[in-house]
Amino acid sequence: MLTIHAADLLVPGDLRPALPDGAVLVNGRELAAVGPYGKLAAAHPAARTRRWPGVLTPGLLNPYGPELLEHAYHPDPREADDLGTEPLTGEALAGLAMTGTRWGASARRGVQRLLAHGVVAVAGDLGRPAVVDAVHRAGMGVERRFTDPAGPATLDPLAGRSLREAIRLPLPPDGADGTPATFAVFDVPDEAALAARGAGTCVATVVAGRLVHRRR
Repeated sequence: MLTIHAADLLVPGDLRPALPDGAVLVNGRELAAVGPYGKLAAAHPAARTRRWPGVLTPGLLNPYGPELLEHAYHPDPREADDLGTEPLTGEALAGLAMTGTRWGASARRGVQRLLAHGVVAVAGDLGRPAVVDAVHRAGMGVERRFTDPAGPATLDPLAGRSLREAIRLPLPPDGADGTPATFAVFDVPDEAALAARGAGTCVATVVAGRLVHRRR
């Protein structure tokens, strides 16, 4: 099935200018075309349209894979009264009895929180099998990291980084055979507002044509 994802503004992720009322055409798992919504809709009248508020960008890369998924515990909502809702690290983490099962559940929650920030890949070596499994099951990519990133680990890949620094791969100019349909949408009016408000404004994340996060 063909689906057009349209937004108020499309940011290709490279030197091309942002495109007002831009859209991507998705064919199954692949990106079939990128361009003005009107042009794509006219060329593919049978395609379903999903219209999103704000800015559509390529998926983002978070550089803190091990720090967020293997060196932090993401509490279960049922543990909020005792552990709170934020990731636990350091002494707070050391006080928990962590098993492989618990690491896997934590990683799944962490992955969902990353997807809710438009993240489609993490950087860094992951060694815990339960964590690797959670990442791969979500369709998230893993990249090598040649230097440790500066600053404390954060779920927001735009904290201290520009949008273009955080983008994993730009959208191809006209779509390309075999290119995965992977992108995110943020409920902000433009790039400046996205930089100011951060990736927590994400309303949708699509990985290989699959809607893996939608803000309710």
